Order: sequence, then structure tokens, then C-alpha cells
Amino acid sequence: MLSKSELKRYNRHIIMPEIGIKGQQKIKDAKVLVIGAGGLGCPILQYLTAAGVGTVGICDFDYIDESNLQRQILFGTNDIGKSKAKTAANKLALLNPYIKFNIHDLKLDKTNVIELFKQYDIIVDGSDNFPTRFLVNDACVITGKPLVFGAIYKFEGQVSVFNYRGGATYRCLIPEQPDSSEMLSCSQIGVIGVLPGIIGSYQVSEVLKIITGVGDVLSGKILLVDTLAVSHNIIEFKRNEKTANITSLGDYGDFCSDEFPEVKSITTNELKEKIKNKADIQLIDIRDKELYENYHIPNSINYQIEEILDKPELVSKESDVILICENGNNSLAVIDFLEETHNYKQVYNLNGGIQEWIKL
Repeated sequence: MLSKSELKRYNRHIIMPEIGIKGQQKIKDAKVLVIGAGGLGCPILQYLTAAGVGTVGICDFDYIDESNLQRQILFGTNDIGKSKAKTAANKLALLNPYIKFNIHDLKLDKTNVIELFKQYDIIVDGSDNFPTRFLVNDACVITGKPLVFGAIYKFEGQVSVFNYRGGATYRCLIPEQPDSSEMLSCSQIGVIGVLPGIIGSYQVSEVLKIITGVGDVLSGKILLVDTLAVSHNIIEFKRNEKTANITSLGDYGDFCSDEFPEVKSITTNELKEKIKNKADIQLIDIRDKELYENYHIPNSINYQIEEILDKPELVSKESDVILICENGNNSLAVIDFLEETHNYKQVYNLNGGIQEWIKL
């Protein structure tokens, strides 16, 4: 039952006939698991908490980095280095003391996902990579849980609801997981800071509609949001029985994990000395052209990741090569590709990327 304090707190919900006391009680009784406490996860968690969802699960094994603060609005400068899941739960408890928070400070994988999902009514995906999205989708199908999906890219976002009352699944939209070469920059593409708030809010709206039974749910539909063009479009798609009926978990890979390949590396100070001594080196910056034009290391050249994958001969085999990206992560994967596929021996990663260089 809702307490007197809860009746006051949720008054603006309760006075709407579409929700009322019964609807708010359904919200209180609901158990919702959020995958990821990052850009999407932060606004999702905040609005679920404020709305009064009784049990909120937070699944994230990552730690807060300074580069997160531009969009992960739950966190502040003093939180850098702390656990995302634990820090989020502590802050959300201050927002609403009537919510039970379950902290799942773990890396989601095929060994734990099924048992975890069984504890919740609705799963909300705030992840940022294909392996997790396909794992989450397949586990939702197996456990019979509706999945509220969101994705963001630069200035664009997507929202949909999968596996709702026998409806379409994520695999009905994207049947197979893309290979690793298409996921090189999954965590480094860039996004305008406000976009996760917009998409995350839409996701919570879908969650509340599922719980209360109000309105049309985005099942068999995907909402496309373009903030640059200020456009919203809905595309409909149907359930595909050939891809929707998942009965067991597969192999999803782990391309976006923190376990990067071991490659040769160079520090910014070492690179500075090489430049000073006019060493025979090739500096390749693999960031987007816009970022490169804004700031780059003198005498570096700008090749996109796709260009190198298509034409690896752009990378010299006659001199030492230093690959540069924003934070030193994307270049690791590209170097691993060059070494494994084309037998390159003298390609180095700039530790910390351009962000470390500009600190000099």
C-alpha cells in the first residue's frame, strides 16, 4: 500500500485518471533492471526512481572516469574512480527513500544473465555495444521479459520495445551480431551530452506504459530521433519467427571490454622527444575529421579507421608508425588488426591518445 507520504510525493501521477492510485501501486510493485549506469543509464535510473518504481536493479561493473561527466549526470568530479553502480545507488537513495536498489556490480555474461533477469519484470538496456545488446535480447527472450531498448550515436538516438507480449525482438531488426571490424569505436564514437537524457527519458516513458498498461507501447516500432534536424520518425517492423525464437545463449564476444590487446606503445613524452630529434616516424591520427581539424599533433596525417581497414598499405612498413586516437583505446584495436592480419611490426600506440598529448 502507498503511505501518506507516498501519496503526496506521487500526487501528480495519481491525479491523472490514466494512472491513479492503482497505477501508482503497480509502479511501486514493479521490479526493473537497468543494464549500464552510463550515459543512458543515469537519466533512466533517475526517472525510474523519481516515478516510484519499487525495486530498481543497477547492473554495471565499470568505474567513473572524468570523460563520463559530460553526459552521465548522476556523477560529479568527486566521484571519479568510484564504482558506477554503487555511487548511483547512493545518490538515487537521496532522491527517493522509498525505493529498493539492488546493486549488481558485475560484468554481465552468459553465466549470470539468466538468473539475474529472472529477478525482474522489465529489462532496460542502456549499454553501448553489440555483444551486450545481443546477450540482453537473447536472455530476455529465454526468460520472457520485455526489453526496453535505447541507443545513441553522435546527435541521433533510437528507442524501441522488444519481446513484449510475443512481439518483435532485437534480432527481428538486426538478425546477427556485426563482426568485430564494425565495432572498433563502440565506446569512442562521441555523443552530444544532452542526447542520452532525451533517449533515456523516452525509455522510462515506455517502462511506465508497460507497467500501467496506458498508451501505445513501441513494440514492433523503432523511434528515430535526430537532434540536429529536430526530427522524429517511427519505423515499423514485424516479428521474424526465424530469428526471434531464441532457446539458448550463444557466443557474443567481448570486443568492447576493458581487456585490450597487448601492443607496442609510446608515451607522449617519448613521442615529443622523437619529434624534437626529427626521427623517421609516421604519425597517423584515426579520429573523425572534425576532431582532427579542431586539434592535432603537428605533421600527423588523418586516416579514418575504415580507410586503414580497406587500404592497410596507407600505413608505412618502412618507418616506425604511431597511431593516435582520442584516449588511446581505438588505436589499440587497429594496431592489433594490422599486426594479426598484415604482419606489421613497428606500429605503436600513443598512450592516452590526443587527450594525454594536450596536457603537455
